Amino acid sequence: MVLWTYFGTFRFGDSIVDGQVAETGLFHMIQRGDDGNVQMFGNTDEVQITDAHGHALTDSEGNNRTIPYYLLIVAGVGVFAGCVGKSAQFPLQTWLPDAMEGPTPVSALVHSATMVAAGVYLVGRFYPMFVAEVLLTIAYTGCITLFLAATIAVVATDIKKVLAYSTISQLGYMMLAIGVGGWLAGLFHLITHAFFKSLMFLCSGSVIHGCHHEQEMTKMGGLYKKMPITCWTMWIGVVAISGLAIPITLPYIGAISFSGFHSKDAIIASSLSFSTLNPTHSLLFFIPLITAGITAFYMHRMWFMTFFGKPKDHHVHDHAHESPWVMCGPLLALSFFAAFCAVGGESGPLANLLLTSEPTHVAGGIQAAGELGLTLPSHHEIHECHSQAGMMALLAALMGTVVAYLFYCKQAVDPALVKARFESAHRFLKSKWQFDEIYDAMFTRPVHVIAKWCTGFDREGLDRFLHSCASLAVGIAQWDRKFDEAVVDRIVNVFGEVTYAAGRTLKGVQTGRLRQYVMFIAAAVVCLFVVLFLFLPR
Repeated sequence: MVLWTYFGTFRFGDSIVDGQVAETGLFHMIQRGDDGNVQMFGNTDEVQITDAHGHALTDSEGNNRTIPYYLLIVAGVGVFAGCVGKSAQFPLQTWLPDAMEGPTPVSALVHSATMVAAGVYLVGRFYPMFVAEVLLTIAYTGCITLFLAATIAVVATDIKKVLAYSTISQLGYMMLAIGVGGWLAGLFHLITHAFFKSLMFLCSGSVIHGCHHEQEMTKMGGLYKKMPITCWTMWIGVVAISGLAIPITLPYIGAISFSGFHSKDAIIASSLSFSTLNPTHSLLFFIPLITAGITAFYMHRMWFMTFFGKPKDHHVHDHAHESPWVMCGPLLALSFFAAFCAVGGESGPLANLLLTSEPTHVAGGIQAAGELGLTLPSHHEIHECHSQAGMMALLAALMGTVVAYLFYCKQAVDPALVKARFESAHRFLKSKWQFDEIYDAMFTRPVHVIAKWCTGFDREGLDRFLHSCASLAVGIAQWDRKFDEAVVDRIVNVFGEVTYAAGRTLKGVQTGRLRQYVMFIAAAVVCLFVVLFLFLPR
C-alpha cells in the first residue's frame, strides 16, 4: 500500500506498456478516476488502458498495449487484501477491539474516523480498477464482517467493546456498498459514521470518566440524571447509527432523521438494487437488512443499560458525575454534525460534493470480459429502490429498538432468562465466534511448538556442539601450556643460563689493574703477529 502511487511503474512481463507511459496512464486512472477509462474485450480477455483524455496508450510501433484480465483480478484482490487488514474486515477483524483499549479520544479519532477508514477509502479510490470478481469478493467480505461483528456486539458488556464491534460492522457496510456498486453510499456512510461514532466514543469516555474508570455496563444503570448531557448526546449517536427516522419527507431535507439514516438507507438501497439485478446474490441484501435491526438492538441495549433502569452497582452510581465542559463541549459539537451533516440525503450538499469526484466504474465492460456476468446498478436504479429499501430498513431498526426497550428499559423480558435459554449460542458469541481459538490453534500453538523445537535443538544440538568446541579449545590450551612450560621455557632458560655463565667467566678478567691490561694487550699483539706470520704468504 505504501507503493500505491507507484503502481504504474511495475511491469508485468510483456503485457504492459513502458514504465513511464504506464505510470502516466495508471496515475490518471487512480488520481483522476472520473476522467480515465478502462476498456475490456470479451473475445481476448484483455484490458486496454487509456489516459485521462480517453486516448489509448500505445507502444513505439503504434500498437495498443493491453493487460490480461486475470492480472486485474490478482491486482484487485491484492489491493483489497491490504484493506482487509487495515479496516478490520473478516477474517482479520480481531485486532480492532484490542486496539480500543487506548484512550477514548484516540479511539474516536484514529480507530473510528481515520485509521481504520483508510482501507475503505483506498477501496473507493481503486474502484475503477476493480472487476467483477474483485467487487464480489469485496461485497461478500463486507457482508460477512457486518453480520459477524454485530452478533458479537449483542453480548458484549464492555461499553468500548460494543462500540469497537459496532465500528467493524459499519466498516463492513461500507465495503458491501462499494462491492455492490454503491460507491456513493459507501463513502457517504464513511463520512457520517466518522461523526456519530466519534461522538459515541467520546460519550463512552465521558461515562468512564464520570464512573471513575468503570467500563462494564453490568455495573451501570440509572445514570441519565447524573450525566444528562452525556446521555442525550449519546442518544443522538445511537439514533443516527440505528438508522431511525420519522417517515415524513420534507422538501430539500428528505426524511426527518439524523445522518445515519440517509447513508445506511443508501447502502440498503444499493444492496436491494444489486440483488434485484443479480438474484443469485440476494444474501447481499437480506443480511444487511437483518443486521440493521441487530445494530439498532445492541446500540439501544448499550444506551439503556448505561443510563436507564435501576443502578446495578450503588458505589458506581453514587459517585458518578457529569464530565466538565471541556469534555462536554466536543460532545455537543459532534452531536450537531451527527444529526445534520447528511441533510438532504443523496440529494444534499454532502452527497453532491462526493459525486463531483465519483470515479468511472467498469460495469459495462465487466459483462463482456468477466465470467460472472454481474450487472452493477446505476444511480437511477438505486434511486428507484430508495423508498422500498428505506421503509424495510426503518422497520428493521424499529423492531430492534423495541426489543431492546422491552429487554433493558421496560424489563418486560428478563435478559438472564433468554441467556439461560440460549446459553450455547450466548457462549459462542461471547467467544467471538471462536476466532481467537481458531487462530490460536492455527498459528499460536504451532509457533509455540516450533519455538520449543528450536529451543530443544538450541540446547541439545547447538549448545552441546558449542560446549564440545569449548572443551576442545580448553584441552588444546592446556596442552599448549604444558608444551610451553616443558620445551619453550626450558630452551629460553638454557640460553639464559649459558649467557649468565659466560658473563661470570669473563667477569674475572676485569680486575681493574693497569699492568694486567698491558700484559693482555702485549700477549694479544704477539699472538696476532704469530698468526700473520704463519698464515700470510711470503
